[in-house]
Amino acid sequence: MPLNSRLKNGLFWGGLVFGLYTLLALLAAGGGYVAQMGTDMPFAWTPLIRQELKDWYACGILSVGVFWFCGRNRLEPGRTGRWVGIHLMAGLVFSMVDALLTSWLVAGETSVMHPGKVLTFSYLIKTASLHYCVLNLIMYWLVVFAHLGWHYYRRYREREIQTAQLQRELVEARLSALRMQLNPHFLFNTLHAVSALIHENPEAADRVVARLSELLRLSLDQSKPQEVPLSEEMAFLDRYLDIEQIRFTDRLKVTREIDPAVQQALVPYLILQPLVENAIRHGIEPREELGHLGIHAGRHNGRLELRVTDNGAGLKSGSHASAPEGIGLSNTRSRLRHLYGEDFQFELAEASAGGLEARIEIPFHTRAGDK
Repeated sequence: MPLNSRLKNGLFWGGLVFGLYTLLALLAAGGGYVAQMGTDMPFAWTPLIRQELKDWYACGILSVGVFWFCGRNRLEPGRTGRWVGIHLMAGLVFSMVDALLTSWLVAGETSVMHPGKVLTFSYLIKTASLHYCVLNLIMYWLVVFAHLGWHYYRRYREREIQTAQLQRELVEARLSALRMQLNPHFLFNTLHAVSALIHENPEAADRVVARLSELLRLSLDQSKPQEVPLSEEMAFLDRYLDIEQIRFTDRLKVTREIDPAVQQALVPYLILQPLVENAIRHGIEPREELGHLGIHAGRHNGRLELRVTDNGAGLKSGSHASAPEGIGLSNTRSRLRHLYGEDFQFELAEASAGGLEARIEIPFHTRAGDK
């Protein structure tokens, strides 16, 4: 722990102990006042408060040592008897030392019960040692159980943190596995496009291979976080669309409607490519007419909305109806669930202008952890 942190921590606990024992001293003084209310003897506040402060501050100083001692002698499974024995002996030592220290500090004070009489060390030892010993034993065990409770609370918090870390690592591992499952699927489809072009248009096939190498480098980059800015996601998607534009030439028209206000919003990495691939494969590729692909991003009710639309046959088509979610779309749903729990929407529906619309709605945030 850094020096500044240790100093702040020490000051915090020192202030806490000082405040606690000051409060106990004032409560004890109040109890003494109540005890004398029914008598005719004059009451002196100053000597009483001074004596109680010395008494409780002595106990507080020694309690710090007891707390340290408890840290060195913790309760361990199978050694309960030894732990009890050690603290019984330590409690007796604490009680005697506190009685001696308190008597020495209070010696020379004026007696509250007998005004005019000066309390001596020997008098206090003889008359108050039993009272001090019993009270100190109680205080010792209160400190021991307080330390025990604090120790178990810290262990509980540490286990909570470890559990949270393990859960986060498990989610990260699952998300990485889901993301990696997209790569061979995407690679297979793109290589199929290359094989179709290599004889008909070698130059186009060469451009596809160049784009494919860029895409693979980005998709296989394990340093990428699970969420990236939408602008970065769109840059990746543009490379993929370059390949598809080469494949379809003039049969594919892409429209992008991206609200500038959401360019820095974080989205799951590679979340749009499976949606676009699904739209092209099922909505545009089966058609001979011009295919329209729309990519929309904006805010809706304070959340980020992503939509990918096509002008295909929509859900009425046998291809969509029989296989609504393949590897890409099922992994997309799983990734969203791992990242956002139930705080997301992902649906395939008929587009208002015909065709299919894939819609994702997730929390809007621009920094990791601000969901």
